[in-house]
Amino acid sequence: MPDKSRVQSKTDLAETLGLNRFDADYYALELGNHVLGGGFYATRLYHDLRETTGLVYFVSSSFEIGKTRGIYHVSYACDPQNIAKARAIVVRELHDMQTAPVTADELQQAKAMLLRQVPLSEASVNRIGGGWLARSAVGLPLDEPAIASQHYLELTAPQVKAAFAKWLRPDDLVEIILGPSAP
Repeated sequence: MPDKSRVQSKTDLAETLGLNRFDADYYALELGNHVLGGGFYATRLYHDLRETTGLVYFVSSSFEIGKTRGIYHVSYACDPQNIAKARAIVVRELHDMQTAPVTADELQQAKAMLLRQVPLSEASVNRIGGGWLARSAVGLPLDEPAIASQHYLELTAPQVKAAFAKWLRPDDLVEIILGPSAP
């Protein structure tokens, strides 16, 4: 989508997933995403796309998984000539998540990031109430953060690899580019 007011391009890669919030692989996918791109500075995508190659100004990834389906999403901002190079790295990293277990250090760091989010998610009355409402709307138990914490602690690198291999299709990501010119 051309936008001549932009200097850099914003690229979104996404795919719909056939799992819902109650699927057993939900926790493994969230944990793996914190290795890949969910923790920003401490992730593979940030390291490969920003620190090592300097291709992007920003990169993030996330799962949005609800009652009936899920969406996997990667977003990055870069100069138009770097879009394809950055996408190739994203796809390569997704394939790596599917074919090789994450390292013990990556797994420990991702678990620590997710576990730190639990008390922060309940740090105010508004956040507690908002969390309860969100969990109720999906049909999750109100103590879901405690349940999630236990799942994250017990997950292994092979389980993360298996979940990524089962659910993600790196070569089928839809690409939307908002930028100054077509790549």
